[in-house]
Amino acid sequence: MPYQVSVFAENKPGKIERITRVLAENGINIRAVTISDSGDYGIIKLLLDKPEDGCEALTRDGIAATLKEIIAVKMDDRPGGLFNISRIIREAGVNVEDAYGFILESGKSAVFIFQVDNVRGVEKILNDAGISTLQEKDLYML
Repeated sequence: MPYQVSVFAENKPGKIERITRVLAENGINIRAVTISDSGDYGIIKLLLDKPEDGCEALTRDGIAATLKEIIAVKMDDRPGGLFNISRIIREAGVNVEDAYGFILESGKSAVFIFQVDNVRGVEKILNDAGISTLQEKDLYML
């Protein structure tokens, strides 16, 4: 099961530098990152090539980090590429709690990453609909 690392950080200068320093010093590569602002604090979500090691390194350095299970789907990078996936999720009555995506190759492929309550159940729903989800080894090495 793939994971992302979520970091709870005070909204002040130097937070990204500290996080990226810890990861770099531990030989951990960032594959994708999002930052959400909530006033004085924010959440930084990191897709890492070694999420367990990254979370451990950040925690050891006093940074509030947790692992979160995610679902990752590789899809076509074209208009409507996300529509089919979102339709299947909605028809199953699934609420997407958080999501982000990125392009692998423009006009060819993209990845959609999202969090839901029942990861295994939603993976089954997608797989039954013919949509493959990415596993750890596939996602972290993209």
